[in-house]
Amino acid sequence: MKKYKFTINGNVYDVNIQNIEDNIAEVEVNGTSYSVAVDKTMQTSKTPKLVRSVSVPSTDSAPSIAKTASPTASKGAGTVKSPLPGVILDIFVKEGDIVTMGQKLLMLEAMKMENNISADKEGKIVSIKVNKNDTVMEGDVLIVIGE
Repeated sequence: MKKYKFTINGNVYDVNIQNIEDNIAEVEVNGTSYSVAVDKTMQTSKTPKLVRSVSVPSTDSAPSIAKTASPTASKGAGTVKSPLPGVILDIFVKEGDIVTMGQKLLMLEAMKMENNISADKEGKIVSIKVNKNDTVMEGDVLIVIGE
């Protein structure tokens, strides 16, 4: 139900639109109900869509498929990003460790669920950008993997 306040020739009218079907609107003006014919077919408004920018994390649900790197980049180097906002529950690697594709790196709690974040590339852990119990946002860099 939509509520409006109209002032016509100095008179104030409280108008409530109760229902619209095809070209008939049921309205209430200052407490009195009316059926009003509209000269065109009305459509009820829909809830607008929420548009969010897409953040593409470097981790995938299928870790066995390696991503392609640019020709100038060293193979196996890159970052592991957070796929969801959440809290870091545990870190399973330390700087200097050699990791293989699909190896579990850390555990992220997001939306009351524990998510394992795995390596999507092979290499050496260059740096770990987060600590246990840190809050992270979607797309934040968690771990840097180099050669």
